[in-house]
Amino acid sequence: MLETSTSALDEVQALIGDRLRAVESELAGMVPADFEAVDEVNEYLFANHGKLLRPTLLLLSSEVGGNGSRDAVKLGAIVELMHVATLVHDDAVDHSVKRRGQPTVNERWTHQVAVIMGDYLYSRAVIEIAALGDLEAVRLLASAANRMTIGEMRQLMSHDVLGFTRQDYYLLCECKTASLLSASCELGAMSGEPLFRAPLRGYGFHLGMCFQITDDLLDYTSPSDVTGKPGGQDLREHKVTLPLIAALPEMSATERSVVQELFADPEPSEEMVKAVIDVVSECGGIAVAEGEAAEVAARARDALSRVPARAPRDALEAAVDYVVGRVS
Repeated sequence: MLETSTSALDEVQALIGDRLRAVESELAGMVPADFEAVDEVNEYLFANHGKLLRPTLLLLSSEVGGNGSRDAVKLGAIVELMHVATLVHDDAVDHSVKRRGQPTVNERWTHQVAVIMGDYLYSRAVIEIAALGDLEAVRLLASAANRMTIGEMRQLMSHDVLGFTRQDYYLLCECKTASLLSASCELGAMSGEPLFRAPLRGYGFHLGMCFQITDDLLDYTSPSDVTGKPGGQDLREHKVTLPLIAALPEMSATERSVVQELFADPEPSEEMVKAVIDVVSECGGIAVAEGEAAEVAARARDALSRVPARAPRDALEAAVDYVVGRVS
């Protein structure tokens, strides 16, 4: 295991540094709208871009067969556009105030602006992928976008939150995160060596499941100055994730009442959030979630055993280390 999540990601991306810079250039050319209000928000969104994990996976997947594709750079920019669109919409739905340590679009502007900007980025992604003329790529990305939307609606419409089951949670992870990571890897294979579509699709799916479980764990384990968003934010928003699901059956009546009190309060206090985090930890929820993250990470590594043992596969294996060990 690498020492830090940052060094792990550096190792993953070292092989494709030049192509990632080309992805950034493609993004810069895709988002302008010739309308000042839209361009202002886009400039804010892309001034400090994220980790470019999805383009990274797509580019590496395109090279596992030894022949990288020029289209892979454009596809990498397209999946990043799609990803940023989902973040903007998610923040608006959740009324989140920070993302990567900065005010969200809905906090800096308005919720209406956030919804419109998410729609704009989605539509730009559709325009760009349609221009490539590959209907199979359009179908794949459209399917991922549809599943992500359904996943968000599932979460929003979950009224009996403490009745949220493991099955419900894993279905949500599939829709919300694994669908786009899986599509990114499959799009990469399609643009490089289509023979590896199935194993890379499976790799991306399991990596996405691991990513979401780990992300949910960070809400319980990492301080806000590390993650760039408030700790315990999922609990404040009354979201039930795997650590809590795993801990609930082990709780005493008194411990469960601590959880129920938080979920009954529209604006739970910091003390209430900390109390629930402590109960979840004491009842083994965090340990169980860590174990299940390790299991799906192993499935991702297993899927990679069916692609050639070359530098791109090594980097994809390092991406599993990054996801499991990340702290933000």
